[in-house]
Amino acid sequence: MEFGHIRRSEHLPARIAAQIARDITEGRMRPGEKLPTEHFLAKALGVSRSVVREAIAQLRNEGLVETRQGVGAFVTEPHARPIRIEQDDLANRQSFRDLFQLRVPLEIEAAGLAALHHTADDLARIDDALTSMSGAEKWTAEGIVADLAFHRAVAAATGNEYFSVFLGFIAERISLAIDAARAVAVLEEIVEVTIEEHIVVRDAIASRDPKRAREAMRMHILGAARRLDLTLEAY
Repeated sequence: MEFGHIRRSEHLPARIAAQIARDITEGRMRPGEKLPTEHFLAKALGVSRSVVREAIAQLRNEGLVETRQGVGAFVTEPHARPIRIEQDDLANRQSFRDLFQLRVPLEIEAAGLAALHHTADDLARIDDALTSMSGAEKWTAEGIVADLAFHRAVAAATGNEYFSVFLGFIAERISLAIDAARAVAVLEEIVEVTIEEHIVVRDAIASRDPKRAREAMRMHILGAARRLDLTLEAY
């Protein structure tokens, strides 16, 4: 198994995850085999450890690896792996739109449940992701990593682990959409609008008002779709 530097024009976590996934599905990494450390992968691929961590989170959400506290990440047995959607499949616009449509009910419901059930730690994780999104790295790939972390933190705040599993999987597959949206708009405008939408979602969750949180998330998802010229159905 060899790792080469990832081109900066690509969405880094998704591309790194795809590279490792190919090594797994094509047999270059065997079930039970331990992945290289975050430090090794970051150095070999020429990226930050946070990007590697995001890629491993994607692989975990897809069931290709399992992580063990303090030990590392290991390739799972094939029979333990859930359904898999290849990134190339989403090159078809209708398939991409259909997957994005699936975000609508799941993300909206997650926001409402997060408003009801979040803990102080949950809100702190949401705030950490929002801080990263709003900081100096918001114009870079690290800002995209933080965007995904925000949505994972909201899913975790529902108190229902299945939201984390399904939304984590979908968000990672949709991740290239963020790059696409940035590519067709004035970057300063789209980033600031996106951050503002996330702030509204965060504040609604913090207020423990599920209706407000659901509406804030609905507006964000539909706004994200419009920036990709996608028409979604939402009621």
